[in-house]
Amino acid sequence: MIVRVSAWSTISHSLDEGFFMLWQTLWALILGFLLSGAVQAFVSRRQMQQVMGNHRPAAVTRSALLGMASSSCSYAASALARTLFVRGADFTAATVFMVASTNLVIELGLVLWLLIGWQFAAAEFVGGAIMIVLLALVLPYVIGDALTATQRANQSVTADDERGDGISTLLDRLRQPARWVASIGYTIADLTMLRREIIIGFIVAGFLAVGVPTHFWTAVFLTGHGALTMIEDAVVGPAVAVISFVCSIGNVPLAAALWERGVSFGGVVAFVFADLISLPLLLIYRKLYGGRLTLRLIAALWPVMSAAGLLTELIFRATGGIPAHRPHLVAPEHLAWDHTTALNIAFLAALTAMGWIHLNRRRFAQPEAIAIDPVCGMQVERALPGAVLTRGAGREYFCSSACRDKYARSLR
Repeated sequence: MIVRVSAWSTISHSLDEGFFMLWQTLWALILGFLLSGAVQAFVSRRQMQQVMGNHRPAAVTRSALLGMASSSCSYAASALARTLFVRGADFTAATVFMVASTNLVIELGLVLWLLIGWQFAAAEFVGGAIMIVLLALVLPYVIGDALTATQRANQSVTADDERGDGISTLLDRLRQPARWVASIGYTIADLTMLRREIIIGFIVAGFLAVGVPTHFWTAVFLTGHGALTMIEDAVVGPAVAVISFVCSIGNVPLAAALWERGVSFGGVVAFVFADLISLPLLLIYRKLYGGRLTLRLIAALWPVMSAAGLLTELIFRATGGIPAHRPHLVAPEHLAWDHTTALNIAFLAALTAMGWIHLNRRRFAQPEAIAIDPVCGMQVERALPGAVLTRGAGREYFCSSACRDKYARSLR
């Protein structure tokens, strides 16, 4: 009986901690997705591809900046990177774009800042820049031109996919009411697509922060061994990300729990960067590129993420930027009428209004260049879809081949 009460108490405490982590960051999550939706609606993906044709420094820099601007979830980023590669973008440039669009984004920085401090938000961008430089140097040699050429030849581009939407400048797009409706649609679609990852991330983080004993973490991560601890934690951090099954921003609360439990600064940073090698994403890479290229991609990404985390810790140690104290709890376990509550209410009200507009979007405007993925609900540009399925005289557009295959199976 005592054991049952103790187990229930741990579960209840863990769920409470996960909820209050979410409450502390809710307004920042919504803000980040609002900005992401706006960028997706107003920045042309075709223009992105046109400046990513090689992996020289200028092209890599442009790819990273465009990735930051496109801010998307790991699943959508992997599908978009594949689409850009098929359209002629260099594989390294497309991969840099994918990394930047999931790791160098405002919503991730905001949530890191609110949960574990501004130092981690700064480390996201410092370490992200290091990771992109290392990736640009390493990936071309690990993958090789022959393998990427083979993969590109195995992909197909339909004539219908090559059509543009007729809007060539940002100013033209800002004048289109349909684009503002599309911006709302992208925000709702991204939140809908990521809701499972976010919820699982906060629940697991609450359990890790409360229910997992400290001796478990000291067994997995070394502590008190100086340089050896920094190196080991930076290597093991991505391994924890692989088995956590959580991608995108959902791994931030887990990172907060790891920091609270004593993992090194560089280990936590490497864990955050490793959202792109979680097991669900590895399975998607295998489907998109095949097993051989996926193994080489892992062989490049894992060491680069670990090295970026380690170098970031060394830089922050040299500048005194590592937090001196770790929180006993990641988030306070109570609600209060403060600026966080006020911002959460305001952004939830705005999100509700935008949800209504999205549901009634045809009453306002529906851009003909935009289709809705029938599986996940994500908005997809007809000119640059992740996948297409032809049924008789009609066509269905999807964000990725995973959604297309799931839809095809439902028709059987």
